[in-house]
Amino acid sequence: MLISEQVYDIKGLNYVIRCAQPDDADHLAEVRLQIDGETENMDRRRGEAYMDPGGFAALIQSDQDNPTNLFLVAEANERIVGYSRCEGSPLSRMAHKVEFGVGVIRDYWGHGIGRQLLDRSVAWSDEAGIQKMTLHVIETNVKAIDMYKKVGFEIEGVLKRDRLLTDGNYYNTIVMGRFRL
Repeated sequence: MLISEQVYDIKGLNYVIRCAQPDDADHLAEVRLQIDGETENMDRRRGEAYMDPGGFAALIQSDQDNPTNLFLVAEANERIVGYSRCEGSPLSRMAHKVEFGVGVIRDYWGHGIGRQLLDRSVAWSDEAGIQKMTLHVIETNVKAIDMYKKVGFEIEGVLKRDRLLTDGNYYNTIVMGRFRL
């Protein structure tokens, strides 16, 4: 499903949020690698579960053809600096919900990019009649948890000792959900 392009100017940074296009695939492969290497908030370490540009192009095309999927990118300074994705399920018992994920390059944190990607995804979800959005977030990512709560997500559960980080410690994953208003 497609949404209209939106321009933002927050804290001196001008950026655009728009639907991903197949020709974004090369940049998305690089951006995902970069983000995975910059933070432990993601599920992957840099290079794990690598998706090449061909994989991204196929994923973007599939998302465009699926009314319960949405793939957005944030573009600033003539490059992709973040992305978000909502993925629905083809299973009838799960068709009422989507799983949300987001990533932003560290140099672009603090400009509201993650929040705008989230807001656009929530608005799309509501307009599309999706009943529930879900996400997983590591317990140490307090800023993200607070942001999700501000747009109506609730903590639904905790996956204990779910992630092993580079410090050798295990951390909990918070499961959050937002029901359509």
